Amino acid sequence: MMTEEEYMDVVALARQGWTIGEIAAAVEHHPATVSHWLRNGGPPAKRQTDPALLVVNEHWASRITEILKANSNLLGTSVERLLRAEGFDGSYPTLVRHLREARGVRRHRDAAVSVPIETAAGEEFQFDWSDCCEWGRAWGLGELHCFGAILCWSRHRHWWFAPSVDRPHTFEGLVRFFEDAGGVAGIGRTDRMGALGVTRGKSFRFAPEALQFAAAHGFGFKACATGDAKRKGKIERPFRELKSSLMEELVAVGPPGSIAELNARAAAWLAAEIHTRPHRVTGVPPALRLESERPLLAPLPRIRYDTARLEPRRVGAPVPLVEVDGVPYSVPPALVGTVVEIRLPVDGGVLQVRAHGSVVATHDLAPPGSPPVWDPAHRRAAEALALAPHARPRLRVVTRDKAQPQELLELGDGDYEVEVPDLARYELGGCGCGGVR
Repeated sequence: MMTEEEYMDVVALARQGWTIGEIAAAVEHHPATVSHWLRNGGPPAKRQTDPALLVVNEHWASRITEILKANSNLLGTSVERLLRAEGFDGSYPTLVRHLREARGVRRHRDAAVSVPIETAAGEEFQFDWSDCCEWGRAWGLGELHCFGAILCWSRHRHWWFAPSVDRPHTFEGLVRFFEDAGGVAGIGRTDRMGALGVTRGKSFRFAPEALQFAAAHGFGFKACATGDAKRKGKIERPFRELKSSLMEELVAVGPPGSIAELNARAAAWLAAEIHTRPHRVTGVPPALRLESERPLLAPLPRIRYDTARLEPRRVGAPVPLVEVDGVPYSVPPALVGTVVEIRLPVDGGVLQVRAHGSVVATHDLAPPGSPPVWDPAHRRAAEALALAPHARPRLRVVTRDKAQPQELLELGDGDYEVEVPDLARYELGGCGCGGVR
């Protein structure tokens, strides 16, 4: 349908003497349409619809305005989900047309040609971290990152939010993904993640801890080559949906109060909105394809991999404290000067101190810069040792008693076997003592 602006162009070209065919080619409309508009003096009036018959009536239009006022970055699918929960029964194209009239086109589709990279069932999964600190600061959650992983064949996704992207949190994210999927694919593809290794020119060398983790779960790490972002696109594209849909919806409906609540809401959102929806490439819901892929995945280890942070520490002297992330924590005074092991579970909020194979102290984690954290029993024992009277050790002089005369041994009558002495050992001479000296 020709717009009012196009009609003004048609009139201007006609006044310049252009033919109907030339005008039609310039405005890309049929010559009959151009002739009809010129003959009738303009485009027909816009059709008016009875307000009672409108799908997006005054009520829904007002509600959409409120939603966009709260967060204008919401995708049309996100707005539809919010309205469906409130009883909206109109079609998605109708809603999109209203959104375009209300705020214009949000973004344009990329016109570049793309061909998906196919992988077999159980062959590969991809994982990475995505920075969500902007939302974390706005919601009062502090540093916030999202670990994402996806099975490349079934497109089953897993998102887990954490305050750090270090190696223990990366391992914990992978273990949670394996448990969620019910098994382990053959190859884990990622970019050159600093938590897993180091870059050597064009190659990437995985750390021994990463190789040990992979061996324990029966898969192999594979790093993308430099500039090969397309190879890892199966995990990068869902991150766009994470930020454009889930995070923006949480801004509109109310942010979470903790990272644990955010993880629970993200898992529910994936189960309801992603895993039950036909995938745009496969045409099958990921939950349905996962049922077919799960038998081809390697089984989980019998014992869960310990993803906690483990580090050695030497106990200070004379005060029995070990320092972890700038905060001193107490240990039993008997361990002063010895080496102990600290264990920090990634999401437990506690610190364990182990010595000689057993746990000797457990503390709740304190914020960096906090004063020393004492266990009351450790403090009482340390104070008792510090305040006890310490007698200075003295040397005792031990004198040997004089030799006592030996008692004679009475053997009585009888014959006894006595060893014959070796007289050759003695010198013989005239000493008036029988020749023996």
